[in-house]
Amino acid sequence: MTATAHQTADWGDQAIWRWRGWSCHWRVLGQDNDPAIVLLHGFGAASGHWRHTAPRLASQGWRVFSLDLLGFGASDQPAIPLDNRVWGQQVNAFVEQVVQRPAVLLGNSLGALTALTAAVLKPEQIRAVVAAPLPDPALIQPIPPRRPPWQRRWRRRLLRVVLRLLPLELLVPLIARTGLIRSGLQGAYHQSIASDQELLQLIARPARRPTAARALRAMSLGMALRPRGATAPGLLKQLHCPLLLIWGQQDRFVPLSVTRQIHACRPHTELQVIDACGHCPHDERPDQFVALVLPWLDRNLGV
Repeated sequence: MTATAHQTADWGDQAIWRWRGWSCHWRVLGQDNDPAIVLLHGFGAASGHWRHTAPRLASQGWRVFSLDLLGFGASDQPAIPLDNRVWGQQVNAFVEQVVQRPAVLLGNSLGALTALTAAVLKPEQIRAVVAAPLPDPALIQPIPPRRPPWQRRWRRRLLRVVLRLLPLELLVPLIARTGLIRSGLQGAYHQSIASDQELLQLIARPARRPTAARALRAMSLGMALRPRGATAPGLLKQLHCPLLLIWGQQDRFVPLSVTRQIHACRPHTELQVIDACGHCPHDERPDQFVALVLPWLDRNLGV
């Protein structure tokens, strides 16, 4: 396959891969024998969000894969607790079974945390990680002292009760069908997205699925109950492959100041900042984004 100059959110060849009994939607673009890169979307997004980046990477000699993480896009939305460990395992299985060779992982937001997790879990499979950007509440506020076992049990029970009581089955479809989703999405961008109907549908469509509220509840529970070792500070200290950070200067969701904590955990990590750009540099500034990624990969991997 060859990349076209301009691609929509329906880019690439698409297929379904089964993992642990669940259906996982994925895409691929580029020549079969080119080095592999796997693009991982952020929270609320899907593989189609790489609409501007995937064709640019494929045209520069990369075999570009992208996967809808469990709970997102067109993949199944199970009720099990979902966190970056589950998604990291999903990505590693995808690399092993579908990509079938070591790969670079490039993630946006939650996808970056997932990429970091996958690289720590299976370092032999992951050549490098690009995090654009890397979020985690543990990078913003100190991790509290470890609670006694009985407190942890009660916290788990309380969270389950609270999440069951939240009327997500009413709220999620309401948000997906109103201007609220546009307002929230605008917060992730520096420039206006008012005329980008494709982007709005890309985010809204999965939220309209009957199982969307169940998946959101599962993610909220899973991410809230992660052990310390599954947070970004713990993972950064275990990472051995090259890591590149890319940030939008005007990111309102994960401010640039977070990088100080990342560098405290992993000194000398390269950071690149894109001006006039928000939380989704791969979509908002794709030319600048790819112009940062490709030379870095060449310097670190010789590709």
